[in-house]
Amino acid sequence: MAARPRMMPGAEVPDSLSAKYTGSFAYFTVKDRLPQILTKAIDTVHRNMDTFFEQHGQEGVEAEKRAISLMSKLRNELQTDKPALPLTDGLPDTDLWNEYLDQQQARLDTGESPSWFKSPWLYMECYMYRRIQESLQLNPPMCDFDAFNEAKTQSFFASQQAVIAICTYFLEMKKKIECFKDTQLKTEFLLLMQVALWGNRCDLSISSGQDNSQKFNPLTSLESLKPSILVDDSEVVWELLINNKKNKTSKPTCTRIDIVLDNSGFELVTDLVLADFLITSQLADVIHFHGKSIPWFVSDTTKKDFDWTLKKMQAANQMQMSKSGVMWAKNVKQGIWVYHNHPFWTLPHEFCDMPLVADDLYAELQKSNLIFFKGDLNYRKLTGDRKWSYTVSFDTALRGFQPAPLCSLRTLKADIQVGLKPGQGEQLAVSDTEWMISGRYAIIQFSNPYQQ
Repeated sequence: MAARPRMMPGAEVPDSLSAKYTGSFAYFTVKDRLPQILTKAIDTVHRNMDTFFEQHGQEGVEAEKRAISLMSKLRNELQTDKPALPLTDGLPDTDLWNEYLDQQQARLDTGESPSWFKSPWLYMECYMYRRIQESLQLNPPMCDFDAFNEAKTQSFFASQQAVIAICTYFLEMKKKIECFKDTQLKTEFLLLMQVALWGNRCDLSISSGQDNSQKFNPLTSLESLKPSILVDDSEVVWELLINNKKNKTSKPTCTRIDIVLDNSGFELVTDLVLADFLITSQLADVIHFHGKSIPWFVSDTTKKDFDWTLKKMQAANQMQMSKSGVMWAKNVKQGIWVYHNHPFWTLPHEFCDMPLVADDLYAELQKSNLIFFKGDLNYRKLTGDRKWSYTVSFDTALRGFQPAPLCSLRTLKADIQVGLKPGQGEQLAVSDTEWMISGRYAIIQFSNPYQQ
């Protein structure tokens, strides 16, 4: 079945696909959530004026004023449906962004420029964050300032009790892991994968930067949350991992697992715990993490966030947190954990475009034995953010993007979902009108290009 591009309210879709898209969540996004995020970013820059002055003198103050002016202009463009403008900051990805803008204009086939209400929702969301970066990039010495850093930092500290709980559990389990049989390993893997799954609810872009941290022990609620996992392919994921491990006894190979990260803060810690388990249990030999090259969707993980988290964990005045941080920093130093921040992850493209736009990244992912894609934005890009029928298969929605076996760990916060059973989506819509956007439901969804 063909899918139609998800468009802002009032946007025309080519006749060959369908009529208008009137998704309420898209309308909410552009009319409410995005201006709120921009306003918070502007406020953060302004509140740091004294810091800019202390570090850079009057030059810093003038840069702050110009950056705020550009972001305020961007907010006005967003709220009044102005055309999307080409980027001018000359960063390495600028040409790719501007080429994509030209492609969007060609698709409209009306002679008009793409605008906030008449363009694909995913594109305009990504475009807003890239324009925020441009506002700073055009105003040195503010180029490296992260307008979302305060919110990410606060979220991490607000989740500290939950971080302690999961680290304590894992370290106690780790003492006994060498004696575990496969059945015990499986139980722990499924548990920690669920912790990483539900950690995805801590998304500051959905809460417009408001506190959305994990304040309680996540382990206590896993059993009650199981019915809310709409697609659960965890057994298939386990079979892949354990078979890889068994095959290494007869044919020594290096098992590589990649994790395409989503949010920093508590979710990142759950990803690190899962990664530690995969190494300790010998289900993997090396973990490759993939994060964002610039601040993105408020709380997405950058290299700065990744390094900061390890440092804060090591320096924590709490034994389990500190011990975990020391182990994780050692993994990085030894090359057991490898961090990447390829610029493709902050382009507007769907992932099926990766072989054409970033063939080097696609080739890198092809080396993996299993790729975890965390979160909602990655799922939207995996499936093209299109209005698929609920029952369309995950493989179909990927449209050829299958560099390696992959698994999406996602709590639903955007109105797109594939791979459901007949009638499942319709039944959910009757019982909970916000089932696709509330984060109350989740999926563990798997695709294997070698078994089709």
